[in-house]
Amino acid sequence: MQIRPALAIIASACMSLASGGALAHPHVWVQAKAELIYEPEGRVASVRHHWTFDEGYSAVAVQGLDANGDGTISSDELAELAKTNTTSLVDFGYFTSLRANGKKQGFAAPRAERMSYENGLLTLSFELPLDQAVSGRTVVLDVYDPTFFVDFRTAQGDDAVKLAGAPSGCTLRITRPKPAVEQGKQLDENFFQSLTSTSTYAAQFSSRSMAVCP
Repeated sequence: MQIRPALAIIASACMSLASGGALAHPHVWVQAKAELIYEPEGRVASVRHHWTFDEGYSAVAVQGLDANGDGTISSDELAELAKTNTTSLVDFGYFTSLRANGKKQGFAAPRAERMSYENGLLTLSFELPLDQAVSGRTVVLDVYDPTFFVDFRTAQGDDAVKLAGAPSGCTLRITRPKPAVEQGKQLDENFFQSLTSTSTYAAQFSSRSMAVCP
């Protein structure tokens, strides 16, 4: 049985929505963590993502991936899936928006991708380099799906977003808005039909991380 890659399914669904297709389900929840990676010179060079999928979606995504039949799914068995997933999201900007001093930054190809499956939850981790390392007093990171097929929520706790190698004196603030819908509830088709791939509607329900350096 051929298993469709987890995030490739998401990308396919987003594309359907963008072209006017109506989808009231499925709906996927992701608990997101991130790190802003700084160079020694103090410039932001990349974003390292850690996305943990909800239990139901995780169970479907890993079906048939226990290649050696030992009852566990290792990162090695998930390696091909991790690679396919990260490369499939290029058309969606990796659901990531980063602005430095108000200017939106572009991204190069992802790297260091890996997946793990623990306690019934699938987690995708990968590093997303900027096209060019950038210095900025204020850096703002948003992670969201404009079509709202995937509900990204920044994990709880002060360590949900970290500054790795940041200059001394940098501070980070995470703003968490009230979720648009509770997990497990479905949205009707009219909601999805009102969204497009360029819509910023979902952004108002995303968490925002702001790093400020001296």
